[in-house]
Amino acid sequence: MLVVAALVPDTVLLVPGAGGTADPSAGLREAALRAVGEVIASGVRSIVVVAPGRVDGVIAGTVRTTLGAAGIPDGLLGWPVVEVQVDGVGSDAPGAPVVLALHLLARTGWRGALRAVEVTSATAADRLAALGSELVGGEPTGLVVVGSGSGRHGPDAPLADDARAPAHDARVLADLADAGPAARARLAADDPVLADALAVRGWAPWQVLVGAAGDATVRARTLAASTDLGAQHAVLLWDAR
Repeated sequence: MLVVAALVPDTVLLVPGAGGTADPSAGLREAALRAVGEVIASGVRSIVVVAPGRVDGVIAGTVRTTLGAAGIPDGLLGWPVVEVQVDGVGSDAPGAPVVLALHLLARTGWRGALRAVEVTSATAADRLAALGSELVGGEPTGLVVVGSGSGRHGPDAPLADDARAPAHDARVLADLADAGPAARARLAADDPVLADALAVRGWAPWQVLVGAAGDATVRARTLAASTDLGAQHAVLLWDAR
C-alpha cells in the first residue's frame, strides 16, 4: 500500500559540491530533503527508490554513494560517501539517480527496509504501472521517485533547445501537482516517444508512481519547481493517507 511518495529531480547537483563551488540547486535540495523527510515521518515500514536507468532492473546489495561514474570525485562532495544496504536480488552498480536518492535518504536518517529499481521508457506504460502496484503491495510503503522533465529548455539547457518542451512540461507538472484520477490517466497516456525526444527523464518513474497509487485518493503538494538549469526540475509530495 502506497502511503507517501517524494518526487525529486534527476540531477546530481542536488548533492553539495557536485557543481563545484557554485550551488545552483540549493533551493531544490532543501525541498527534496523535506519531501524525503516527510516520507520517513509518515511511519512507513519500507521505502522503494524508483529511478531512471540505462536498463530496467533491480538494484541490490551494498551500494556506495559515490558519484565517480558521473565524473565527480568523492572528495568534492559536501555529503560523505557511505555504504547503504539495499534489499533484494540484482545489480549493485546503480546509476547516478539511484545514488542521489540514497544520499537523500542517508541525510534524512532512514535506517529501515530499502529497495531500489531502475526503469526505462523501453517498457510499456501498463507494465511500469503493474510494477508500481507490485512494489507497494502488502505493507505500508513509501516511494522516492527520481525524475525530471525535459532537458531542452532554452539556450542554456543541457541539450539542444526544443520549442515543444515548455508546453509538454507545463502539462505534466500540472498533472503531477493535481494527482487526481483524471490527472493520473493523462500521465499514463503521456507519449513516450515525445518524452524521449524531449529528454524527459521522469516518464518511466512517473508511470511506476501512477501504478503504485492505484485507485487511492492522493493529495499532492508542490514544494519547488525550476527551469533555471535549462531542465524542468520539481519536488512534489503525493500523500495517499
